[in-house]
This record gives sequence, structure tokens and C-alpha cells, in this order.
Amino acid sequence: MKIMVINGPNLNMLGIREPAIYGKTTYNDLCALIKEHCRQNHIDVELYQSNHEGDLVDKIQSTYNTFDGIVINPGAYTHTSIAILDAVKAVGVPTVEVHISDVDSREPFRSVSYIRFACEKTISGRGLQGYIDAIDYLVNKKGNEL
Repeated sequence: MKIMVINGPNLNMLGIREPAIYGKTTYNDLCALIKEHCRQNHIDVELYQSNHEGDLVDKIQSTYNTFDGIVINPGAYTHTSIAILDAVKAVGVPTVEVHISDVDSREPFRSVSYIRFACEKTISGRGLQGYIDAIDYLVNKKGNEL
């Protein structure tokens, strides 16, 4: 099983950016959590973060025929990027949308998600555990297909 974990703008600022909403855990801590979970469960994982929409599109496109699943937190691009939506639709790789905070209980604009149209599942408001839940969902889905 090979999973790509993609994080969008400002996720590299975890632990600094609005700790009352996102907590004090850093992006490096998040990466370590994901890598350890994947190591323990024999999952091949690649992590990627960018603040640039085109770079995120390029990374999504790179998963075509090479990855079994995508876990993506597009950050603010969730609410604005049709390009990211189209990239996920184009590659056809099972994708789970993740948000650390409960975006539906925040500002009204955050409840709009373009990428959700191409995702099999959305996990929101579970903190960093949402990433683990998303990975486990993709692994279990793949296992059920075999």
C-alpha cells in the first residue's frame, strides 16, 4: 500500500499559527506521527507540503498509476481551488479530505469545499488523528477490494 499525504498552505506553520484552533503540535510532529503509524503498519508513505497551488496540482498528478491513495488537507485551497479538485478527479486515486479543525463550525466560507466533490470521505475536527483515520480508511478500503 502506497499513500501520498499532501498538505496545503500554512500547514507548515502548525504549532505557531492559531494554536487555540490547531494546537501546539508542529508540522514536524505531524510528519513523525504519520511516518511512525505507517512504519508500524507496513504502509509506504510520502509526505508533501506546499503553499503554492500549482505545486499541489503537480504533486497530485504525480500520484497517477503510482499511489494507492491520497490523504489531502488543502488548507485554504479547500474553499477556492477548482484546479486541485480537477487534479484529484483526473488521477482517479482514492482520496480522503482531512481538516484538523472542524471547518463546518468555523467561519461560513470554510464550510464550502470544492475538493470534497472528488473525495471518498472527509474527516474534520479530529485534530492530527484525522490523518491516521484517513490512512486507515484507505488501507481498509484497499484490503476489502482484494
